[in-house]
Amino acid sequence: MSEVLTFAAGGYRYLKGVFQYSAAVAAEPGFVIERARFRRPVPLAAGFQAIEAHLNSLGRPLTAFCACELRSPAPFTEAGFEAFNRQYVTPLGAWGICRDGLNPVARSNVCPAIGAPDAPGFYAFSYTLPAPSPARGSFIVAGGAEAPEGKSNYRDHIIRRGDISPDGLRDKARFVLAELERRMGAVGFAWNDVTHTHLYTTHDIHALLGPEIVHRGAAPGGLTWHYARPPVIELEFEMDARGVSREIVI
Repeated sequence: MSEVLTFAAGGYRYLKGVFQYSAAVAAEPGFVIERARFRRPVPLAAGFQAIEAHLNSLGRPLTAFCACELRSPAPFTEAGFEAFNRQYVTPLGAWGICRDGLNPVARSNVCPAIGAPDAPGFYAFSYTLPAPSPARGSFIVAGGAEAPEGKSNYRDHIIRRGDISPDGLRDKARFVLAELERRMGAVGFAWNDVTHTHLYTTHDIHALLGPEIVHRGAAPGGLTWHYARPPVIELEFEMDARGVSREIVI
């Protein structure tokens, strides 16, 4: 059963996920979510500083930080991913966001196959802003690859592990799309509410576009394909989605 919790200090609700991120976030009444993208990825420590400065400039508390998109040099081993996640969540605890083992912040973390950064860093981040009620609902679904979250490892649960044939990629895509639908539905939204759909893989997706993605209604605002890999070795296909009314580049 999906557990949706309210993070009142940030003005949003979230679908409980794993310790490193929540599965989805949605603005509470009286708030909207805005997304800001860096022109180029910013290393993790400097990125946290830049996000803090940006929120301060808007008069928003650090707890308004609700989602982020990371870029890493290459896929991690499972142990390496665990270590990185421990490092990543530490500032969130200092900001009063991660509490009692719960992390409300949604996240994507992918690895560009060409032009990757030298170290993990921020590509984009999102936060809540006050808005007059009623406001159009806004939400972000965290990145999901072709393995269920919360298991003891990814490797033993990857859908069609090692199979990048057309049939293998189709089954991976179907699992990912169904999981994004589940996450959206839990916080009160559907594909018709999506403004941006992102896909991350280095494999040919053209055979999937019509029958699996567009036909499903998963790209109402088009599809952005990033030539990148999911963050853990042997994962091959990841997607995320959001419905927001305003985005900026800083």
